Amino acid sequence: MSAGGPLRVVATAGAAVAAGMFTLSMASSVSLGVLSTVVERQRKKTAPQCSCCKGRGFMPCRLCKGEATINWSPLYDPVVLKPCVCPTCDGNRVQKCLNCVGKGYV
Repeated sequence: MSAGGPLRVVATAGAAVAAGMFTLSMASSVSLGVLSTVVERQRKKTAPQCSCCKGRGFMPCRLCKGEATINWSPLYDPVVLKPCVCPTCDGNRVQKCLNCVGKGYV
């Protein structure tokens, strides 16, 4: 045998194990993705709609109350309040329902 013989065997075996682990990981990821999609579709058919957002998945922002801006100051006792974009809804005036997490059903 040459000097690189045993090292080549170990490297080949390591590559085969790594490839097998990668293939198994990909197969399980795909199968779990398909399974979760099927379960979610079935759950959506039978689950009652969310009572907070009435099945829409979104509701008016609780922080800015749908105004898109808030008055903010870094001081404890502010003298001047600056209008800033709402950090919760990013100025979109709506946020995901906190009860159903934006799905529309419970």
